[in-house]
Amino acid sequence: MAEKMLKVTQVRSDLGHVARNRGTIRALGLDRIGHSNLLPDNPAVRGMIRQVQFLVEVADATADEVQAASKVLAAKAARKAKVAK
Repeated sequence: MAEKMLKVTQVRSDLGHVARNRGTIRALGLDRIGHSNLLPDNPAVRGMIRQVQFLVEVADATADEVQAASKVLAAKAARKAKVAK
């Protein structure tokens, strides 16, 4: 069974917030308003989301989103392997 994934979207700017919050946003893989990232649903990620809950929106990722993200990651890995040769 596949691991449950969360779709985290940055909805507010991290400018003007403490460095700890900016770092947490970066650790979640977000870098601008409207940017989304798929992350595993585990206690570590949930804790980071709770730290910056006023800056992000969280939703369960659909199967289509997870499949599309997997294809993108596979393509990146293939390009990286090709360059390394």
